Amino acid sequence: MTGKVFFSVSMSLDGFIAPGSLSELMGQQWMELQQWVFPTRFFRENLGLGEGGEDGRDDDILRETFERTGASVMGRRMFDAGERMWPEEAPFHTPVFVVTHGRRDPWERPGGTTFHFVDDGIEAALDRAREAAGDRDVRIAGGGATILEYVNAGLVDEFSIALSPVLFGSGIRLFDGVDAGRVTLEPVHAEPTQRVTHLTYAVRER
Repeated sequence: MTGKVFFSVSMSLDGFIAPGSLSELMGQQWMELQQWVFPTRFFRENLGLGEGGEDGRDDDILRETFERTGASVMGRRMFDAGERMWPEEAPFHTPVFVVTHGRRDPWERPGGTTFHFVDDGIEAALDRAREAAGDRDVRIAGGGATILEYVNAGLVDEFSIALSPVLFGSGIRLFDGVDAGRVTLEPVHAEPTQRVTHLTYAVRER
């Protein structure tokens, strides 16, 4: 178990990663936020949409993120939204550990994704994800509140942001409530593409 714990999200210029209401997911603002993802070849492959799509750095970064991930962790809010919107073959293709307050049997989907429901805290979910991932990395998939819990607990090693040239005005801020007295960041990489700027930081404890 030597992999890193990381998260990777798209973020608006004013700091939001999602609309405030689940009903607004897949709405115009969210689609604009993710507009760098949809044209890529990897996106089409991973969702079974057929051939085609763009190559290039955006495509490379999506593919690299997928390939490094051996297991994912997410919050119940993200799972509830995805359960309604993901295709039958969910796009993770790894074990996914859902942090929740209610027990539920594992939910196996075609293509290698199995959702496991963990009701004894974020550290227990991460322990199980690390074991499942082996020497690959664990991705904290979201949503924002779950990412923040892991950051504030000192459990995140690294994160990447695709900074998108859109403004939300309101919604879910990535770092709303962060324990800034505990966390310091070390720049690792910055790379602009035609649609977004990709930023990577290592997370250190003050």
